[in-house]
Amino acid sequence: MIERPRLLVTMGDVAGIGPEVIARAWPELTEVCRPIVVGDPRWMGQALRLAGSKARVAEVHGPDEVEPSPEVIPCLSGSTQDLGGVVAGRICAEAGRAAYDFLCTAIDLALARQVDGIVTAPLHKEGLHAAGLRYPGHTEILAERTGTRAFGMMLYARGPSIPHGLGVLHVTLHMALREVFHNLSTAAVHEKIGLLSNIMQTLCGRAPRLAVAALNPHASDGGLFGDEEATIIAPAVRQAQGEGLDVSGPWPCDTLFVRAQRGEFDGVVAMYHDQGHIALKLLTGLAAVNVSVGLPIVRTSVAHGTAYDIAGRGIADHRSMVEAARVAALLAVGPR
Repeated sequence: MIERPRLLVTMGDVAGIGPEVIARAWPELTEVCRPIVVGDPRWMGQALRLAGSKARVAEVHGPDEVEPSPEVIPCLSGSTQDLGGVVAGRICAEAGRAAYDFLCTAIDLALARQVDGIVTAPLHKEGLHAAGLRYPGHTEILAERTGTRAFGMMLYARGPSIPHGLGVLHVTLHMALREVFHNLSTAAVHEKIGLLSNIMQTLCGRAPRLAVAALNPHASDGGLFGDEEATIIAPAVRQAQGEGLDVSGPWPCDTLFVRAQRGEFDGVVAMYHDQGHIALKLLTGLAAVNVSVGLPIVRTSVAHGTAYDIAGRGIADHRSMVEAARVAALLAVGPR
């Protein structure tokens, strides 16, 4: 990279492992970007002690006040919530509201072009709801606050099992399985093909090769197990092909990811959350990263949750945070 981009790292729900993950990842984060934490300085200090780090927290009021280093963590207080009563591993309305505030603070700074992108630690959906915030997760908050109508969530990974890298974008996301069928349309599939093509163009540095997953087993076997492939998915693929995109499908999902792992495809459009998540996480584990697609700002995230069951125990794994920062930096500056 010509220059390390300035990235905001939101703390997420402080009752989870977000603060600890940031503390453990910090030295590596400073190698790929100029990170500034948006969160709670006191909780950041506690996380450093939990991780056994000798780094210190520097409270700041803007992203350019203190230069980050392995020894110094600039922390911008992103909420007015009193988090003194929050207990690690327990759902708390104050922690849920603060996680929302941290994210909104980061979004506004990114929209104002004061930073190059955002990397987020996990928030807890029940914590959001306890605070009266009825969002399914990060993606929907980001879309609303940035005024984005065409957006998606991509899971991306590059590692020993997928050295070329693979992105999986989902047509439907956080909803019950019974709702998936009502939310699939040719327009929705076509939109996601276009979004995936654009983001993978940046990550690949060339026109990507895309595949679209079928919905039903064996891609419905000619209509024996449903007709969504013929009536919804295939027309979207043909439309995208007519626009010059290198895309094919719908392909049966039980073989599609084997082909993608072998390097036949750079990106896959999945029809629903678990269809894409399970396959990619089995292939890459903690190397996976969430990427918000279609936004006017760069945003990536760890591909795990708040892990309340291990919060405060000092055993959280920080690898996904490091990878999320690496991908955000790449998106911010473009391919090398």
